[in-house]
Amino acid sequence: MENTEFAQEAVRAVFDRFPANARAGLLALRARIFAVAAQEGIALQEELRWGQPAYLAPKGSTLRLGVPKSGGFAIYTHCQTTLMADFREVSPALNFEGNRAVHFACDETPPKALDFLILRALTYHMA
Repeated sequence: MENTEFAQEAVRAVFDRFPANARAGLLALRARIFAVAAQEGIALQEELRWGQPAYLAPKGSTLRLGVPKSGGFAIYTHCQTTLMADFREVSPALNFEGNRAVHFACDETPPKALDFLILRALTYHMA
C-alpha cells in the first residue's frame, strides 16, 4: 500500500476530520509507519481503533495516531507495554505522556528517532 492510499474510507474520513493544523503531522507519522514497515518487510494493517487510525502488524503491538486534548498531534502505544519506557531512554528530550504517547506541537516535524519506536511496536511480540 502506498503511503497516500487509504484501504478504508472510514480511516480517510477520520484524517479529514482532524484539525487542519495537526493533519500534516499526523500524515507524516502515518507515512513514517508505512515506510518502516515496508523497509522491514512487515505486513501492516490500517484500521480504526477507539475512533483513531491504528496500525497493526501480525507480531506487533498497535500504534495509534490522534490529537490530544492539549492540542498538537500524537502517536500512541499500548500503555501496558515497555515501548514508551524503552523509547524514552533513547530519546528523552521528546514530550512524553506517561507510558502511552509522544506529543508534538502542530508545527513540529516528527523526528527520525521515531523509527526506533515504530519498529519496536511493529515487532513487539517477535521472539
